[in-house]
Amino acid sequence: MKINYFCTLMGFRGLLLFLLCIPAFVGCRVYSFSGATIEGKDLNIHLLENKAQNVMPSLAATLTDKLRSRILSQTGLSPVTRDDADYDISGAIVGYTVTVTAATNVQTATKNRLTISIKITFKNRKNEKAGFTQTFTRFADFDASQTLQTVESTLIDDIGNQLADDIFNKAFVNW
Repeated sequence: MKINYFCTLMGFRGLLLFLLCIPAFVGCRVYSFSGATIEGKDLNIHLLENKAQNVMPSLAATLTDKLRSRILSQTGLSPVTRDDADYDISGAIVGYTVTVTAATNVQTATKNRLTISIKITFKNRKNEKAGFTQTFTRFADFDASQTLQTVESTLIDDIGNQLADDIFNKAFVNW
């Protein structure tokens, strides 16, 4: 009888001690499974401007949606459209180019490369030092026998995912 009472009492005390220690480990920050540290509760992502010399009409909306989806799915932040959000992301597409990356000995292109660059301004109102302005660039190669129009949506999808990952990591994981 005394042993069962002792185990029950210790189990209750252990649980109580554990529950009291949780705030000490968590503090005021929220940690996600992606490794992100989130101190705020809301996020404003502005539509990216398309300032590239070559303009693909739906590119700004596509890349903005990819960035928004990546961040919101990994952080639990609430999307808002006001200018005083805890986190604010704005930017512009500053590069959209196709170049030759490989050629045969008779000066015929065998591979082409689509490169997209985005200049991002990230504001962290919870920690001003964590803000940044940086240009992110990614590319994808495609066979020169294909036209850009036939592979463009697939390439943009791949490059957009890579750019969204890079921006997310810089803003919230600080890699």
